[in-house]
Amino acid sequence: MHKRNFLLWIPAALLYAGSLAPAHAAETPATLAGVKLIKAEEAKKLLDSGVPFFDTRVAAEYAEKTIKGAKSLTYREKSAKTADFDASQDQFDLSKLPADKAAPVVFFCNAGECWRSYKASFVAQKAGYKQVHWFRGGMPEWTSKGLPTQ
Repeated sequence: MHKRNFLLWIPAALLYAGSLAPAHAAETPATLAGVKLIKAEEAKKLLDSGVPFFDTRVAAEYAEKTIKGAKSLTYREKSAKTADFDASQDQFDLSKLPADKAAPVVFFCNAGECWRSYKASFVAQKAGYKQVHWFRGGMPEWTSKGLPTQ
């Protein structure tokens, strides 16, 4: 192969190799219609006032460390990590939430590329819960503030 022809193939080869790289999930949206986005300080106040917190991560993550007093309620996702995900592909046990749909609830996970709490918040709001709080910063934000864990 001539040197000139070889140089023409390099960009194509690099493009192909890049397409084989694993795709990274996008960051969760900064807002969620009908759901109140909260930061660690407000989350702590809600926790102190008795509002139930739901850790939507897998059981092993919950067992390793979670927000003190939080309950494990894994959001089992098979749907795409996008704002227009198909909740029918996922599993989330709404029966574990308070029977009173006017009662406040808080969902969290690992922030950033963790979509579990976003999806749980969306599904709860669509199911009629009126005071859904999404702690988007989740465990990383909570622990960075030195707030209580178990």
